[in-house]
Amino acid sequence: MNTVSQMHPGELASDYRVRLAEERAEADERRRIELLDLSSVNHAPEARIRAWERTHGLTLPRDAAHPVLNSVAAATHLTLEQVREEQRRRLMPASPSSPAAAAC
Repeated sequence: MNTVSQMHPGELASDYRVRLAEERAEADERRRIELLDLSSVNHAPEARIRAWERTHGLTLPRDAAHPVLNSVAAATHLTLEQVREEQRRRLMPASPSSPAAAAC
């Protein structure tokens, strides 16, 4: 995937380099914040796992014995049991949010 911005017609090379540097700095800052969200104790385990999924472009495996779960736990500063609990929560059937939804 090519994420480098193209030079705009009429843009000076020096302006293009400055714009690229600014875009790179913004991307680095977004990445830094994403990595902080992975392990922030201010976020619930499910939010940390979602941050891990966004950062890596993956979804949490369904297999409770999947080897990546150890990496998820380490990256999110959660226990393996907390990661497995999120797996179980996701596998539970969705409960109707209202009596009208159950009647459908």
